[in-house]
Amino acid sequence: MENIEKIRHSLAHLLAKAVLIIDPKAQLGVGPTIESGFYYDFRLSKKIDESVLAKLESLMRDAINQNLGFKPKRLKLAEAKKFFKNQPFKLELINDLAKYGTTSWQEIQTSAKTKKTKKNKISDASLYQTGDFVDLCRGGHVKKTKEIRLDAFKLTKIAGAYWRGDEKNQMLTRIYGVAFETKKELDEYLERQKTAEIYNHRVLGDQLDIFMISEKVGSGLPLFLPRGEFIKNQLINLMREKEERYGYQYVSTPVLAESALYEASGHKKYFGNEMYRFNDPEGNEVFIKPMSCPHHHMIYQRLVKSYRDLPLRLAEPGTVYRFERSGALYGLMRVRGPITQNDSHIYVDRERLADEFRNVLKLFNEFYGQIKISDKCWYRLSLPDFKGKNKEKFGGDEKLWRWAANEIKKVAVGEKLNLTIGIGEASFYGPKLDLQIRNIFGKEETLSTIQIDIVVPKRMGLFYLDKNNKKVEPIVIHRAVIGSYERFIGFFLESTRGDLPLWLSETQIMIVPIGEKHLNRAKKVAAELLAKNIRAKVSLPNESLNKRILFLEKEKIPYLAIIGDREEANGSVALRGRHRKDLGEFKLGRLIDKVKKEILTKMN
Repeated sequence: MENIEKIRHSLAHLLAKAVLIIDPKAQLGVGPTIESGFYYDFRLSKKIDESVLAKLESLMRDAINQNLGFKPKRLKLAEAKKFFKNQPFKLELINDLAKYGTTSWQEIQTSAKTKKTKKNKISDASLYQTGDFVDLCRGGHVKKTKEIRLDAFKLTKIAGAYWRGDEKNQMLTRIYGVAFETKKELDEYLERQKTAEIYNHRVLGDQLDIFMISEKVGSGLPLFLPRGEFIKNQLINLMREKEERYGYQYVSTPVLAESALYEASGHKKYFGNEMYRFNDPEGNEVFIKPMSCPHHHMIYQRLVKSYRDLPLRLAEPGTVYRFERSGALYGLMRVRGPITQNDSHIYVDRERLADEFRNVLKLFNEFYGQIKISDKCWYRLSLPDFKGKNKEKFGGDEKLWRWAANEIKKVAVGEKLNLTIGIGEASFYGPKLDLQIRNIFGKEETLSTIQIDIVVPKRMGLFYLDKNNKKVEPIVIHRAVIGSYERFIGFFLESTRGDLPLWLSETQIMIVPIGEKHLNRAKKVAAELLAKNIRAKVSLPNESLNKRILFLEKEKIPYLAIIGDREEANGSVALRGRHRKDLGEFKLGRLIDKVKKEILTKMN
């Protein structure tokens, strides 16, 4: 793994070297490694498109064939500024080294807000030279370019990117590449990407009429079509049935709230830039709900007085809206709204935190085991870095933090979860456990979250009276099994490649009469299936059988029940599954039994 990182980092330098050949006036940003490859950001003096990628690749291969080295250099910061006098982005990075001791934009922003800078200032800069190209860099390269396979890398695309990821900064041109140690690995990756494009949820969502994006409505605001809304409601109903069985009580909260609520909870301070706000006609500052937890805390105050009222489990398919930068928007995965969360908040005393956390995991495992994707998921336990320098990332009592982190870690280990641990990744109000999955492009994504909250209950004055009639703050478990229904549908479409299971399909069986004379029989079969709560429709014989079957295959309907002369005579159907799978002849009673069983057990 270390060697491929060096290869990718070295290729980023060779890419910048090649760009300067075709555009000597180009200004250089940064060129880090990323999953599967690398990129480099530029401000170019002339427009380019993806037709230039082949030329850049050729120039990079020329450099590789020269067997160039990566020679480290160190210059005093003043000398480095002179060297990069025509490279304003490099100058900015050098100035940040001098002032903050880092080039990390996140650390710099934190330092600017807290007005604290690192005491150990850096006096010199690290550079690397490759042929006639020199870059500001901390290192991590191959020794010689001949270590890079000529046939194991490829430049893939050009995109826009804000300098340092901040939309307040100017837009640069980003060139992406992928790289591996062997040509076989590259070919396998490119083939996976090609397949992934076919089964991208945006492609499937359009093909299957599940959702659409309208420029007139706005970016990041998907419109759910009838089939998509049906799928979403099936999931909402399934989760409500499960959650009520687990003791959750459903509530409903408004999509608006006044500023005071989010000031009390801390969301305005920590997430204010991600929240939509406006002043109402009376001059009050109002927020469109970005999360349901502060609303649920108000309900807690009404319902809970004593330890006898705990645990309280509140649930809501709450619709929220959040501002996402336009560059981050992506199909159903990253939207501005509507985000219909499978939202729940469990209020519990300390003695029962572990038991409640274990019950949440049980619900997670039940759901994801039932839909057959649990083997593709793993858990990520995010804990605070108590020994680190960024203690501002967690607030409140460190002793309570340590206790909460230890409690959920013990449960996670005891349940033998497929688990990774991330130190320093906890949210501001508590440690959390995320369910992770890889999307169809191989990128790691968070599917759902269990978050322990040990900070906000105190901030908002939540309490209950214990056995000694003493006021005690509850522990809150924020929990979303599905995450958001919209995002989950995107993941599930990709995971199933659009072959949604029978119970989740709007049309479960399409009755296909071969000709006009078989239409009456087809309608009777459809009526009998509908009477048994099996969702059936009839494909009218207005085109050839082959054309209709081809169309229905693209619609990904689970079953086609074909009726011709033989089937009409026998009182049966010729049953076909997806992908032209011939399942044989079925009498109607046997067909109903088969389908009802699959629906009931969530099979297929």
